[in-house]
Amino acid sequence: MGQLTILHFKGIFYPILAAVGVPANLVTMVFLSRGNCGLSKCISLYMVAMATADLLVMINNVTVYHIFSYYFPLSFIYHTPVCKFIIYMAAVNLDFSVWFTISFTFDRFVVICCEKFKSKYCTERNAALVITTFTVLIFLKNIPVLVAFEPLQIINKVQWGCRTSVAFISSPAGIAYVWFHSAWGVWLPFTLIALLNWLTIRRIFVASKSRKSLRGQRNENQCDPEMESRRKSVILLFTISGSFILLWLTTAVSLVTTKLANLNYYRGDLTDPGYIATETGSMLKCLSSFQNPCIYAATQRKFRENLKNLVKSTWTLILSLVKK
Repeated sequence: MGQLTILHFKGIFYPILAAVGVPANLVTMVFLSRGNCGLSKCISLYMVAMATADLLVMINNVTVYHIFSYYFPLSFIYHTPVCKFIIYMAAVNLDFSVWFTISFTFDRFVVICCEKFKSKYCTERNAALVITTFTVLIFLKNIPVLVAFEPLQIINKVQWGCRTSVAFISSPAGIAYVWFHSAWGVWLPFTLIALLNWLTIRRIFVASKSRKSLRGQRNENQCDPEMESRRKSVILLFTISGSFILLWLTTAVSLVTTKLANLNYYRGDLTDPGYIATETGSMLKCLSSFQNPCIYAATQRKFRENLKNLVKSTWTLILSLVKK
């Protein structure tokens, strides 16, 4: 029963997620790249990188890996070299999503907590340098994924499918890489985001208390533009980083306890609680790549305005085509 439930839920969940996630992230990337959402060039660059990473997750991890390879098991993408590349890019895309989120969080931390350093660090050039550096490191870091899988079967000397290599996963190098992958992809990001958010909250609390004292009790109801700007920045920061932690928490626990990495070709007991927990974590971390467009729509007024204009223009175009 558990097997049927999780497989049926996957069959519904991933197609719906791809159907809404791909256009949502594509629209988000276009809006942010235009630079008309009322954000600085530096923060816009980080958010474009995050939207691009999320779009790649929706295309490769959700559409290709979880949908096409599952429903079309004998297609071209099921050849072992192609399959390995898809799994490699799935790991790369998730790392992009995680570390671009951390880069954004650190940038907001510097803006709020490091007055003297922010003018030097929070620039468009540095943002591009940080994004490029993480991109190169992530591609290099995931190279072992290409040797961590072996063919599922060989038919007429042609390699088909992928499954975790027992020889690799049980070797000292494989065990070390699993723990490194867990620390890099989950535990280190959790620690950094939690620490940066705590320091940011502490700084805002102290700054808010000081500004209220300076402005005096008689002006406490008067609008403070600087504090209002900080409040909006903090709301954006906390909703992005907080939702990331919540949606990745299941993966953080299941990865360490089960070490399951290749769920699409898992050949064990599909009713095993460890497998179900890992599948649930996989769905939640893919869902995290759909969260940011929703957060932008909820917290950014100019983003909502651009979205409304897009909907209106699209609807007008549809009506004009119908009339013709």
